[in-house]
Amino acid sequence: MTAALVAGLLAGYGIAMPVGAVATYLVSLTARTSLRIGASAALGVATADGLYALAAALGGAALAAALQPVMLPLSRASALVLAVLAVRGAIGAIRRYRERRLAERTGQDPPHPGRAYLTLLGVTLLNPTTVVYFAALVLGSGTTEAVRPLEQGVFVLAAFAASASWQLLIAGGGALLGRTLTGHRGRLVTGLASSGVIMLLAVRVLVAPA
Repeated sequence: MTAALVAGLLAGYGIAMPVGAVATYLVSLTARTSLRIGASAALGVATADGLYALAAALGGAALAAALQPVMLPLSRASALVLAVLAVRGAIGAIRRYRERRLAERTGQDPPHPGRAYLTLLGVTLLNPTTVVYFAALVLGSGTTEAVRPLEQGVFVLAAFAASASWQLLIAGGGALLGRTLTGHRGRLVTGLASSGVIMLLAVRVLVAPA
C-alpha cells in the first residue's frame, strides 16, 4: 500500500513539474481572470494525468500474465524509456533556458470555470508524452503477481493528487510565485527537478526485484 502511494506521488510530480506552455497559461489565466477559473483549469490538467495513470495501471494489470515470460527484459526496456524521457526533459529545459523563449498562448480566455476545465483537460490529453510516461512507469514496475485493485486505486489517486497539488500551486501562487516559476530560471529549475524525479523512477525500476 505504501509502495503504491509513493509510486503514485512520484509519478504525478514527475509528469506535472515541468513548467511549460500549459503552466505558463495557468498563471496568466489566473492573473487575468480569477482564482476560481485558474483552479478549474489546473484540475483539468490533473484529471488528464489521473486518467492516463488509470489507463496505464489497468493496462499493466491486464498484460501482467501475458508478459510474464518477458517481464525482466521488458522492465529494463521501460527503465530505459523513463531514462530517455528524463534526459530529454533536462536537455529541453537547458535549451529553452539558453534560448530564453517563453511559450505564449493566443486566443480568448475560457469564460467560466467549466470551459476552463474542459479546455485544459483536452489540451493535456493530447500530449503523447503523458501516456508514454505512465505506460513505461507502470509496465516497468510490473511484477509476475497481479496488482490488487486497491493498490491500483491508491496509485491512481496519489498520481492525481500530486499533479493537482502542483497545478493548483502554480494557478494559485499569485503573480510573484507564478513569474518565478515560469521565468527563464524557474523553468530551468523545475525542468531539471522533474527530470531528476523521472530518473529516480527509472533507477527504481532497474533495482526492483524481478
